Amino acid sequence: MNKELKIKVCGMRDVENIQQLLKLPVDYIGFIFYSKSARFVTERLAISFPSTIKKVGVFVNASKEEIITKIKEFDLQVVQMHGDESPEFCQEIKDLSIETFKAFGIDDDFNWESISAYEGKVDYFLFDTKSKQYGGTGQTFDWEKLKDYPYDTPYWLSGGISLENIEEAANYKDNKLYGLDLNSKFELEPALKNTDSLTQAFSILK
Repeated sequence: MNKELKIKVCGMRDVENIQQLLKLPVDYIGFIFYSKSARFVTERLAISFPSTIKKVGVFVNASKEEIITKIKEFDLQVVQMHGDESPEFCQEIKDLSIETFKAFGIDDDFNWESISAYEGKVDYFLFDTKSKQYGGTGQTFDWEKLKDYPYDTPYWLSGGISLENIEEAANYKDNKLYGLDLNSKFELEPALKNTDSLTQAFSILK
């Protein structure tokens, strides 16, 4: 595997579960601030995070003011935009001097030109499986599509990554692949991760 590959575990909410997760070599932990998500976070988490782990706020068509409020309230280091945010809006958030991700849903008909205007407007893209609703599906898209990725922006791979395919994902040969985003395939229920399965995943990645 690419030794520099980062790992993000997204959709966290339970304090005890997060404390278990902090014992694993996670690089990013994601918190979802979208009210229609089953993993919606509504209150501050009384947890001390090590400086080695970045806290990611996931937003869907939120206002700049709402995002700024959550950055301060949850001490976020990263903003992930998972809605219909414009390139200009993404630039405004990046100008807050915070790390930024922009998520895009990929399917067989996806045209890479459709995201060209976002190049340079965020730090990373995140490619998930396209669905009718905002947010993850727990399904993978055809990773062969990534072979045609034409831009310089590094990206995260998301959507249906599990114990069965994480090794294949980690060994995907593309120096623009920055990290893997783990969520629903490692859950006991929404917002509650199976830390035994995540421990297995990290042992596979070593």
